[in-house]
Amino acid sequence: MSYQYDLFVIGAGSGGVRASRVAASKGYKVAVAEGSALGGTCVNIGCVPKKLFVYGSEFGHGFEQAAGFGWNTQGVSFDWATLRDNKTKEIERLNGIYSNMLNNAGVEIVSGFASFVDDHTVEVNGVQYTAERILIAVGAKPFIPVFDGSEFVVSSNEMFFLDELPKKALVVGGGYIAVEFAGILNGLGVATSLAYRGDQLLRGFDQDIREFASEEYRKSGIDVRLNTDVKSIELADAAQPEGERIVHFQDGRSETFGLVLYATGRVPNIDALSLEKAGIETGKNGAVKVDNNFTTSASSVFALGDVTDNIQLTPVAIKEAMALISYWFDGKEIDFDYDNIPTAVFSQPSIGTVGLSEQEAEKRGLDFRVYQTDFRPMKHTLSGSTERALMKLLVNNADDKVIGAHMVGDYSGEIMQGLGVALKAGATKADFDATVGVHPTSAEEFVTFSDAALKPRK
Repeated sequence: MSYQYDLFVIGAGSGGVRASRVAASKGYKVAVAEGSALGGTCVNIGCVPKKLFVYGSEFGHGFEQAAGFGWNTQGVSFDWATLRDNKTKEIERLNGIYSNMLNNAGVEIVSGFASFVDDHTVEVNGVQYTAERILIAVGAKPFIPVFDGSEFVVSSNEMFFLDELPKKALVVGGGYIAVEFAGILNGLGVATSLAYRGDQLLRGFDQDIREFASEEYRKSGIDVRLNTDVKSIELADAAQPEGERIVHFQDGRSETFGLVLYATGRVPNIDALSLEKAGIETGKNGAVKVDNNFTTSASSVFALGDVTDNIQLTPVAIKEAMALISYWFDGKEIDFDYDNIPTAVFSQPSIGTVGLSEQEAEKRGLDFRVYQTDFRPMKHTLSGSTERALMKLLVNNADDKVIGAHMVGDYSGEIMQGLGVALKAGATKADFDATVGVHPTSAEEFVTFSDAALKPRK
């Protein structure tokens, strides 16, 4: 059969844009459908604007700490509208860059949300498009459980466009989005509570990191409430739907907040796709099932990124897109390595991690040792802050290779990028020891661990 396109991509986020423009540059006739702004979640309502908000909120702590360095910051004030609107201008600039990248590559941009007609056909705004191959790259969306009063909460999507900041806010959740927004609100001067139904924040991270970070969040001013769950929410004044919310907790307590943010996870964004019409199977949480080559149960349809419920990180979706392109054009079977992916949590303080946690290494039955230290960073010897940093290194005793690195503290994301290269290259503890440290920095701790820093293990 002949088709209108060699490739039709549903979703112009990080993975979809990379796949479409590289495929077009290699000679494919490509179209991409996007019903929202180009760039997807990361650019518009995710990592990019969130990081800008983090930068803005860090000044709140910085001004407090500046006195120890001789600065007089009396009269300092913050204007939410300036930060919000400057953020929006920057995102609009990035939208234009994405549009130019696609157009310059020869990709046709179709404005609207696509749904399947069959395994070679999609429909957008009543118009049908056929393609030899179709790629699903629609990402994920926030999940908010349904309960009495759930209509009175916001998700992370709405946080980027608030008309005004509340005086008091409740963040519900225990993952990276929850701790990041709790830090943002706290840094911007909002009295912030973080409620999580479990007994520990940041599930999936190294246990020492979880415990240490939670204590640092408390020290920064966030009211961390573990084993706390919301029962219901109601308006304080029914005539003011934008006004205060009364939150009733499962333990019987009630409290009033100006904003309730639910950051309770994300689910694949498949509701409008009509996947069944193309015979595409889904798994848990609606995630699109794919094989090692990102092929769905329909051989002409592929999927990558957050919609597959794999590791939900923008760089992962981009790498998956490049692997898929190599599969199509070079015939390379995909063997994507999801180990040793560096990642950061832009909480305050931030977290950086790459490789195995101590708990994961134990589950794999590895014989390993752990070097660990926590200390007061040099900056805070004058700032007056009691903030501390933690660093941790896991080493496989079988071959001396470093199998995990973890950090809580300033610039941990930047530091972890370099360590990610080292772990990917198979660096050993001896290689770390032979590396000259940059002094005075926190990062040098990773190359100066001695046996005195060995953590006792059971």
